[in-house]
Amino acid sequence: MVFFAVIILSGFISISAAEEACDLYGGVGENLSLPLNFNKRISKYSLKWVHNTKTLFFRDGKGQLFKGKQGDVSATGSLQLKNLQFSSAGVYEANVLSPNGNLVTQWSCRLCVMDKVSKPQLTYVCDFQSRTVNLNCNVSRPQGLDFSWMRNDTLLPSERRQTLSVSFPMLKEQRTFTCTVANKVSVKKSDTVRPTCTSPSSSPPNLLCFPSKTVVAAVAGGVSLILLLIVIVVVLCFYYRCNETQKGLREKGTVRMLFLKKLGRDSMSPDYVTMNPTENPRPPSPKPSPRDSYQNVPPLKAQPGNGPVQLSTVAQRQQPSPVPKQRTKTTNGMCLPQQTFNDKEENVKFAF
Repeated sequence: MVFFAVIILSGFISISAAEEACDLYGGVGENLSLPLNFNKRISKYSLKWVHNTKTLFFRDGKGQLFKGKQGDVSATGSLQLKNLQFSSAGVYEANVLSPNGNLVTQWSCRLCVMDKVSKPQLTYVCDFQSRTVNLNCNVSRPQGLDFSWMRNDTLLPSERRQTLSVSFPMLKEQRTFTCTVANKVSVKKSDTVRPTCTSPSSSPPNLLCFPSKTVVAAVAGGVSLILLLIVIVVVLCFYYRCNETQKGLREKGTVRMLFLKKLGRDSMSPDYVTMNPTENPRPPSPKPSPRDSYQNVPPLKAQPGNGPVQLSTVAQRQQPSPVPKQRTKTTNGMCLPQQTFNDKEENVKFAF
């Protein structure tokens, strides 16, 4: 049972492969001639062209036309197809009949219609890490296309891919590159390109051997951290300054309050009253001069007997206090009290 299933499946695969095989290829919008290999004069024979069981052209041996136009077939019997479309694909069959209706020859083929390729665009990218330049042959639909490369107008037979890699040393000789794209119905060639890659030696070497993105991210993170620390330090300094200012103001207020309290306690002390009297004191009475004191002394009373003259009690009370005696300098350098002479004169005065 399995054996028969395998045979049937292989038959379907062979039939589908036969149906997919194409004898001729045509591009959309193109004109194509389906050749008829017949060595004899075709005008004496009947000719019939069929497309997928549909009769396109039929003419008998007498030249009478039953289907199609005279321009659809050439003098040799080839079928002329114009402005091909995807609907034009399929199996075409030609039958040549003798005048009595017998089949002389038969020819058939499968036609495949596809789009023509567009002109490719050749681009390149320099890879400094691997020291290679990568060329790419860009087309809209690369499926089922054949690629080929040329270097300085010389074909590179081993290169059949869409991309081509070339090392930097090969670019020193001013090499040019072109790519070609082809399918069964058309061939297109790109413009010539001369890759130029600037040497990375002009830029400073990466001493840390890290990617540039990593270095930039690290530098940005470090700068952000430094800015954050600066902001924190400024805020702490401002906070500390405010605390110190408030503390100083509090201390000054405390000292002032203590001073005011102490001043209030000491305001009633005798010293404060003496230093700061509330009322103007009476001016001191002028002291009488010695001469006035002498003049106000009452006369002496005579005492009986030979005793010394005595002053009255009033004179004794009004006698001024002794004045410090001023010393005078004599010729021999000795200082003698000047009051001695004054005392003698007073005694003499009182004696009278």
